[in-house]
This record gives sequence, structure tokens and C-alpha cells, in this order.
Amino acid sequence: MRLKGKVAVVTGAGAGIGRAVALRFAAEGAAVVIAEIDGRSGQATVEAIQRSEGVALLAQADVSNEDDVKAMVDAASNRFGQIDVLFNNAAVLLHTQEARAHELTNETWDRTIAVNLRGYWLCSKYVIPQMLRQRRGSIIHVASPTGMRGFARLTAYSTSKGGVFALSRAMASDYASDNIRVNAIVPGTIDTPMNAPELANEESRQRFIARALAGRLGTPEDICGLAVFLASDESAYCFGGVYMVDGGLTAI
Repeated sequence: MRLKGKVAVVTGAGAGIGRAVALRFAAEGAAVVIAEIDGRSGQATVEAIQRSEGVALLAQADVSNEDDVKAMVDAASNRFGQIDVLFNNAAVLLHTQEARAHELTNETWDRTIAVNLRGYWLCSKYVIPQMLRQRRGSIIHVASPTGMRGFARLTAYSTSKGGVFALSRAMASDYASDNIRVNAIVPGTIDTPMNAPELANEESRQRFIARALAGRLGTPEDICGLAVFLASDESAYCFGGVYMVDGGLTAI
């Protein structure tokens, strides 16, 4: 069990990548804090972990809300006394509201940036003091190829994910001397509820499949192995890395 004795906070853990990673972290021995805005789906993840005799705590939170994030971190610290891993994953993709820059509404821009970038920063801001006291920690940001390449009509989402790369680099530089490792995982097109509106159309689905050298869409479970590696002591020399799990999408 590669994460035995560790405590991990996983945001957006009620579905998709977050749920899969939370389940895998628990299977590897970690106590997992399920940070989720949707209390029902978050509780379902907690119960799934408990059925497998794992340890989990639900912390219902909107990661863009500072009070919610502070309460989440306080609950984790009070229950477990430590936080070893932060898996920053919670995000929104407002498919029907995305547009070119001059067509994008302020509301879509603000909500996307608030969750996808401010949320990562806020969770880091409140977890890091605990990690500083421990003199150790691993922070894993879930980024996206949209933050690296141009994708049409994804202005707000692409910008938010581009910011995640910058935040990762800045944090890696600032906290390496404190033995806090900050790295980024870059999933490709993963078959998750967030991507369901795009993937429901068969023509669109096949187009995304064709872009991946792997010849298929990714699954949430495809992310888990690398997430466990970066959360574990096996990655003790990994600082500021960008790790692709995209089926070869960005290789060509």
C-alpha cells in the first residue's frame, strides 16, 4: 500500500477523475478527504471507500469560496492531524456558454476562472501552512492540453487551464526548499460527466478518438497510476513536472 499513513484531499471527488483518484488513494492506504460541491455525489464516494474498509471524510465545499475552503482544510486537520497530499481537480467546463473572446459573457469568464484557477490557488493557500509545519507534502494540479494549445471556442476554460501551468511553476519554485512538491498532470480527452455533452454526439466522439495516438478516449482510471506515484514517496525527486496522460494527443 503505497500511501499508507498519508492523508489526501481530493477536490471534485464526487465524479470522474476526482472520484477515481479518491478511490485509488484509499485503496493504496490513504485517508481521503472528499471535497465536493455536490454533497450527494461526495457522500457516495465516501460510502464507496468505506465499503472497501477505507477511511474517508466528506467536506462539502465550493472551491471558489474562501470560507468553504478554509472550513474544508480545518475539518481535515482536525480529523486527521495532517495533510500530505492535495489533488486539485475540481473544475467546470460550461460547454454551451463558451465562445470566442468578444462573445463570451462576463459571468461565464468569472465562474470558470473562479473554480478552475482561483479554486486551485485557494485550496493550496490553506493546505500549504499544514504542509509547512510537517516539512513535507505533495500538491498535484490537474491541468489540460487546452492550456497548451489553441482550441476553438474554449476561451475561458483554456485560459483557466493555462493559468494552472503558471501556478504550478510558481508554486514549485517557492516551496521546493520546504520539501513540498508541486507537479501537474495533463489528461487528454477523458470520458467523464464533464465531457459528456461533447462526447454524446457520435461524430464528435469519433473526432476526439482520432486525435489520440492511443486510438481511444481516456478513462478516469487512466489517471490514477500517475496520481498515486506523485502522491507517494516514490516521486521524492519530482518537482515542477508536467506529466502527460493524454493518449498521445500532444505528441504530434
